[in-house]
Amino acid sequence: MLAAAENSAHNFRGRCEDHGDKIYPWRKDWPKFHWSQESLAEQLAAVRHRQGRLIGRMESLGFTLRAEAMLETLTEDVMKSSEIEGEILDKEQVRSSIARRLGMDVGALMHADRNVEGVVEMMLDATQKFSAPLTAERLFDWQAALFPTGRSGMIHIRTGAWRDGKSGPMQVVSGPIGREKVHYEAPTAARLNLEMRAFLKWFNGKASNDAVLKAGIAHLWFVTIHPFDDGNGRIARAIADMAFARSENSPQRFYSMSGQIRVERKAYYDVLEATQKGSLDITAWLEWFLSCLGRAIDGAENILAVVLKKARFWETCAGEQFNERQRKILNRLLDGFEGKLTSSKWAVLVKCSQDTASRDIDDLLKRGVLIKDVAGGRSTSYSLVKVP
Repeated sequence: MLAAAENSAHNFRGRCEDHGDKIYPWRKDWPKFHWSQESLAEQLAAVRHRQGRLIGRMESLGFTLRAEAMLETLTEDVMKSSEIEGEILDKEQVRSSIARRLGMDVGALMHADRNVEGVVEMMLDATQKFSAPLTAERLFDWQAALFPTGRSGMIHIRTGAWRDGKSGPMQVVSGPIGREKVHYEAPTAARLNLEMRAFLKWFNGKASNDAVLKAGIAHLWFVTIHPFDDGNGRIARAIADMAFARSENSPQRFYSMSGQIRVERKAYYDVLEATQKGSLDITAWLEWFLSCLGRAIDGAENILAVVLKKARFWETCAGEQFNERQRKILNRLLDGFEGKLTSSKWAVLVKCSQDTASRDIDDLLKRGVLIKDVAGGRSTSYSLVKVP
């Protein structure tokens, strides 16, 4: 049995364009997606069960731990969604921006760059205001927030509006100049108002299919239209997160789909390309999407483990007094510090002198909070004493 996306059809009837090895989806019956209910039923039920169990487990935690888990998840989501597109954000800036906007007390907050503030603003608007209608104006605001200078790298782009086609067709390409391979070509700019009206009407309409499936369809549908000059992938993932929040009727996020997609980035792009070049049967895409979601939910255990480890550490040190610099570094170590912690790195991270960093470290060594690593280089490094 094949199921169709509810209210997904509009009155446009295109023609199939086949240009050599490039097959575009603008064909008769676009966008009447369909899929096999039987192929997805067991997988969907399993994912929904795991989703429910995770939410139940998180709800059993106290408010403080639940808030910390949500902060970790949102930080992961923002960072990894940007990494998928090749943009590396500063974790502390992302975390500080989210904490400030959510009114969370996490100690001294770091100033965040405009591009960090923009992607955080988009993600929080999508997840914290999930029940509000998704409109063209809201999408324009999201995309403009992602590119506060109106540029993507060195290239000037159109922001806060659909692409206008002045720079030519919107294509996904790879390979050196002169030997590019076109993986996909989006609809022309002239069609965008029609395409996006149909998409938004469907997304805001009452779902006749499962809300998690709707997240997968929305992600595929939006990124296939590719309505903006840049930022389409990040916005598609924010829309999916909005749909997940609607599926749970909660703004609290405890798993990161973007984090898992980052891990599986090649498979993500491969299945997208195959689906966009294939028929309107999107069973294979939804199977991959549900599998990836299941692994994202499983990955929430790692986030929870970090949160519980930090909670145990601070409970153990409840009677200890730490200065703000020490607290910042200890939290960095608890979050999973990359590389080796040295006094010079300490000084850079908390913006203090080398002498101050050494005094901070010596104090923690005497109290048994840090230990010296076994000598392995010119600089002495330190690690956190194992948390019980």
